[in-house]
Amino acid sequence: MDKYEQVIELAKRRGFLWNSFELYGGTAGFYDYGPLGSTLKRRIEQIWRETYVVQEGFMEIEAPTIGIEDVFVASGHVGGFSDPLCECKNCGEAFRADHLVDKMVNCADALSVKELDKVIIENNVRCPECEGELGEAYEFNLMFKTTIGPGTGRQGYMRPETAQGMFVDFLRLARFYREKLPFGATQIGKSYRNEISPRQGVIRLREFTQAEAEIFIDPNDKKHANFGRFADTVVNLYSEEAQHKGVIEKMTLGEAVEKGTIAHEFLAYQIGLTNHFLQRIGIAADKLRFRQHQKDEMAHYAIDCWDAEIQTDRFDWVEVVGIADRTDYDLKAHAAVSKTELSIYREYSEPKMVTQFVVKPNMGKLGPLFKGKAKAVADALKALSQAELEQENITVTVDGEEVTVQRDIVEFAEETVKISGENVIPHVIEPSYGIDRIFYSTMEHAFEEEMVSGKEEAEGEEAEARIVLRFKKEVAPVQVAILPLLSREELINPARQIEAQLKQKGLLVSYDDSGTIGRRYRRNDEIGTPYSITIDYDTLEDNTVTIRDRDSMKQVRAPIDGIADLVYEMIYMARDFESAGKAL
Repeated sequence: MDKYEQVIELAKRRGFLWNSFELYGGTAGFYDYGPLGSTLKRRIEQIWRETYVVQEGFMEIEAPTIGIEDVFVASGHVGGFSDPLCECKNCGEAFRADHLVDKMVNCADALSVKELDKVIIENNVRCPECEGELGEAYEFNLMFKTTIGPGTGRQGYMRPETAQGMFVDFLRLARFYREKLPFGATQIGKSYRNEISPRQGVIRLREFTQAEAEIFIDPNDKKHANFGRFADTVVNLYSEEAQHKGVIEKMTLGEAVEKGTIAHEFLAYQIGLTNHFLQRIGIAADKLRFRQHQKDEMAHYAIDCWDAEIQTDRFDWVEVVGIADRTDYDLKAHAAVSKTELSIYREYSEPKMVTQFVVKPNMGKLGPLFKGKAKAVADALKALSQAELEQENITVTVDGEEVTVQRDIVEFAEETVKISGENVIPHVIEPSYGIDRIFYSTMEHAFEEEMVSGKEEAEGEEAEARIVLRFKKEVAPVQVAILPLLSREELINPARQIEAQLKQKGLLVSYDDSGTIGRRYRRNDEIGTPYSITIDYDTLEDNTVTIRDRDSMKQVRAPIDGIADLVYEMIYMARDFESAGKAL
């Protein structure tokens, strides 16, 4: 078994992950999180909240997972959110066409369907399942479509990302933050994509969890007030230039901004924050890099985009976070479709005298002529140039219909006016996290198998393989195991009292009195429990317990009095294990 198979086998056996709908044969692209998996996932999400909501101050919102069609027309998902699909003419199996040829060409995901067809034919690519002939590739929209309400209802879609809810709520958010840039919002929740062939376990799912921040910043000032926090942080950068050379460069974020490798401080700060978060939850620093999007894969509206990628045993480098400067694209797109200005008003330090071209439609005449469309006609007139307004009959388009307005209904002139501020459309910096991929990567990077001596086992037992998940202590789904040496009442009572003290401190505690103490240690090692507390007959004599460290397997003897504070300090306050008690 490779490491992926070992991790997934452990995950299924110990209650981290299960195939969804297993009772009915299951289906690809869906997983259930078991008791330990749900807890681990929530710990990752909670640390993300601490990072972005508590420390950065970007408050969390919760928007519906179903959206009306207009939202996704504006976002571009209805017209362009698709992957190239091709089907086997023999067995009917569907495949991502770009994935079939990604080892044969560079940037296969940037090829058109015709270019993919050409590569498939030239390389005689056959069906991976039955060796049959493949049909022509075509674009397949990945959104799940639904109907809102009974009957024909209103067209809707399961959201393919959490971001759009934050863009739609922009005006409310701007008021909440008193229109002071920069400000941001966060959201953690389910998103849905009808993936063509999800064959990579939790790496590619049809229902998945995203954690996203939309940070609205001044388009003319992309410095970060706290950039010094990460300026000297060394990260593994795989820039566009480095990709051409085939090397990963180690560079400080300050140097990367100075050289122009990263577009500006605000984006570099978000890369630093992502690097900090991922290492905090247990991603190995030497298996983490930031890859810059090349020009032929970067969205046309973006200034700069970087992906945090984690190296895994089976899938090599896997994208887990996208960090992008999306400019004002999203707000402009929603403003155009909703016909609502999405901007904030920014006051000048001192008022300015400016000359403006002012258009003044006569609403007294427009109203009777155009009724409910009068305002839309007036707005269209205000967008015209002087030359267009000087025509005898002025033509504008309103709701797809051409409307003619007589010249005498509109007045226009250049006027010098005093203005105190201006409307600004903020730019958006977006870090977008795939929680499920991060969850798996955290498990794989924590997984280790080693041979250990039998000194912890009952007498007569031999050395054996020890599987251990070396989770960071604050991430572990069980932080402390309570282990009475024997399942006898005189040991169970103090054990339960200690369990209650630890739970009251907010720690994640399990109680286990089944099997030999060595076997119980092993069970807790393989679910990543950092500390085990053993209650034995000496406890009844001197009111002390044995605390065992997962990673070193060392043991100390510590008093019960203050045990909850002691363990809390070791988990959250970096207290040394050696200082916890008398070494055994």
